[in-house]
Amino acid sequence: MSTTESTKVYVYDTTLRDGTQGEGVSLSLEDKLLIAESLDRLGVDYVEGGYPMSNPKDEAFFAEVAHRDIARSKIAAFGMTRRRGVKADQDAGLRALLDSHAPVTTVVGKTWDLHVREVLRASEQENLDMVHESLALLAGEGREVVFDAEHFFDGYQANPDYALSVLRAAAQAGATTLVLCDTNGGSTLAHVAHAVRRATREFPGVRIGIHCHNDCALAVANTLMAVRHGALHVQGTINGIGERCGNADLTAVIPNLAVKYGYQCLREDSLKRLTETSRYVYEIANLNLHETQPFVGSAAFAHKGGMHVHAIQRNAVTYEHMDPERIGNARRILVSELSGVSNIAAKAPAKFGLKDDRAAQKRILDELTRLESEGYQFEAAEASFEMLIRRVLDGQWYPTLAGGRSGLWDLDHYRCIILKQSDSQAVTEATVKLTLGGTVEHRVAEGDGPVDSLHRSLKAALRTQYPCVDDLHLADYKVRVVNTAAETAARVRVLIDWHDAARGQSYFGSVGVSTNIIDASWLALVDAMEYKILNSQAAGE
Repeated sequence: MSTTESTKVYVYDTTLRDGTQGEGVSLSLEDKLLIAESLDRLGVDYVEGGYPMSNPKDEAFFAEVAHRDIARSKIAAFGMTRRRGVKADQDAGLRALLDSHAPVTTVVGKTWDLHVREVLRASEQENLDMVHESLALLAGEGREVVFDAEHFFDGYQANPDYALSVLRAAAQAGATTLVLCDTNGGSTLAHVAHAVRRATREFPGVRIGIHCHNDCALAVANTLMAVRHGALHVQGTINGIGERCGNADLTAVIPNLAVKYGYQCLREDSLKRLTETSRYVYEIANLNLHETQPFVGSAAFAHKGGMHVHAIQRNAVTYEHMDPERIGNARRILVSELSGVSNIAAKAPAKFGLKDDRAAQKRILDELTRLESEGYQFEAAEASFEMLIRRVLDGQWYPTLAGGRSGLWDLDHYRCIILKQSDSQAVTEATVKLTLGGTVEHRVAEGDGPVDSLHRSLKAALRTQYPCVDDLHLADYKVRVVNTAAETAARVRVLIDWHDAARGQSYFGSVGVSTNIIDASWLALVDAMEYKILNSQAAGE
C-alpha cells in the first residue's frame, strides 16, 4: 500500500480508560482532566474519558470536561452493548452513554463465538441483535459511533464468517469506525495483516481501526502492520500503560507513522509535544519514567561510546535514526569510564570553553574515571557532572564537601534525629547550620524521613539569599549498593531526579556516594542546590 503525507490516520487515545486498568495506575478526577487537556494540546483526534456507568469519577469527568478548554480533540465515552434480554432504550449502560453528552460513543461488543457462548451465554443471533440495536440507538441520537470489536482476531481465526457478521451488524447500525481489537495481545503480524485486509475489503465505506495489547511485545508492530494494510484509526495509550502488559504505546505509534511512513497523524508542530506529553503523563500518574523508552525516553538519543560521540559530532545521522527535536526530545552525551575526551568535550556545557582544551578534558576524564571506580555514576546526574567540572577547573579535590565547604557556603554541621515510640509513627527532624555570605543560617525542619527533612532544612537555610532553590522538587530517589561484598558496611550510591519548576518539564539528576546513606543523600542534595543556584545566577534569574 503506497502512502503520502495527505493520508490521514486518526489517533484515538484511551489512556484515561484502558490505561487506568494497568497495575499501579490510579488517576483522580483532576488528574484525568489535566491529562485530557494535555492530549488536546498534543492534537490527538479522540480522547476516551472513561465508562460513565462504571464509577462516579468517570461520570463526573464528562460533566467537568465540558467546561475545560478542549479545542482539537473529540471526547469519547466508552460503554458496552445492551444486556441480554433488555431493550436498548431501557439499558442503563446505554442511557449513561447518552447522558454523558459526549459527542462520540465507543461501544465494545463480542465478535468471538466462544465469548458469545461462554461469557454472554447468548445465541449468536442475539449477540448480533445486541450489537445492532445498541449502536442504532446511539447513532439515532446523533452520536458518532465507534465499535470496538472485542477479541476480533481470535474470533476471526476461530470463525471468520461470524466475526465479520458482527462487524456487518455494527456497520449497518451506523458505526462510522470498526475497531479490530487484539484484546488478549496474542496475535502475530501475519494474522493481523490478513484480517485487516479482509475487513477493509468487506467494508469499503467504513473506517477500519486497530486496538492492540502488548502481551507478546507486538502491540506497536501490529498497529503499524494494520495501518499498512488499510486501517486508518489507531487506538493506544500514552507510554503504553494498560492492563497486563499494556496497550500499544502511542508515543511510538505516532512518530513511526508520521516520521517513518509519512502519514498525517498530528500537525507537524504538535509532534514536538510528544516527549513533553509522555513525561507529563508519567508525572501526573506518579509513575517512574522509562529511560530507554523509544523516541521519548531520556536515553533514546543518548550516546556513551567514545567512537559514537566522535561520529555524531561530525554528523548526527551516523548514530541517530531521526532528529530528536522533531518529537521534542534531545540528544544527550553520557560520560563514564568508557568515555573518551570526545564525550567530555561534547557533554561539557559550552560556557566552560573546553572544546579545544585537551588538557582540561583529560583532567576531567581522569577524575571522572577515579570517581566511577569508587561507585559514582554520572550518566543520569547532569548536576553532579557539571559540579565535577567546576571543581576540577578550580583545582579542588572532589568531593569538596568532605571538609564541609562548597563554593557557595560553609557547612558547620547537619544532624538528623528520628523519634519512634511504640504506638506512633516515626518523626524525623533535620538541622542544618551553615555560613552563607558572612551570615550564620541555622534551620530545623521536619519531613517524611531524613532525606526530606534535610532537603527542607537546607532549602530554608539557602532561601534568604537564593530563593530559586524553591523551584526544585524531588521527582525520584534511587539507592544502589555499590560493593555488596561489604554487606551492611557497603558504599551506597544515591541518585536523585529533580524537577525544575521554573523551566517547565525540565529534569536533571544528581548523585552521591558514601558508606552512610544519609551522607550520600546529602552530597546529591548539595550538588543539585549548587547547580540550580549557579545556573540561575548565570541566566540572570
